[in-house]
Amino acid sequence: MPIYVYEVIDKNDEGTGEVFEVVQTMSDAALTEHPETGAPVRRVIQPPNIGGKWSDRAMGRVVHDDRKLAAAGLTKYVKTETGKYEKAAGTGPDHIGT
Repeated sequence: MPIYVYEVIDKNDEGTGEVFEVVQTMSDAALTEHPETGAPVRRVIQPPNIGGKWSDRAMGRVVHDDRKLAAAGLTKYVKTETGKYEKAAGTGPDHIGT
């Protein structure tokens, strides 16, 4: 079931109040009142969370694996105690920075 985001409408008809999430089916009507306080609310439009090869979730799996980074043609650098960056994975230069 989808998670919908709602915000409390203040006295000036601006949605600057509390923001909360509600799990509802797609056929449920949008809430008009806060379920606990009864304050007026409106649904906030959110971008869809779409997965895929280059989604944030997929990239999180790649970024933490040096072998996968190198296989993707990327180079990973790690900052050393001296302030320089040394190559940890990939085919780029061994050092970057000053």
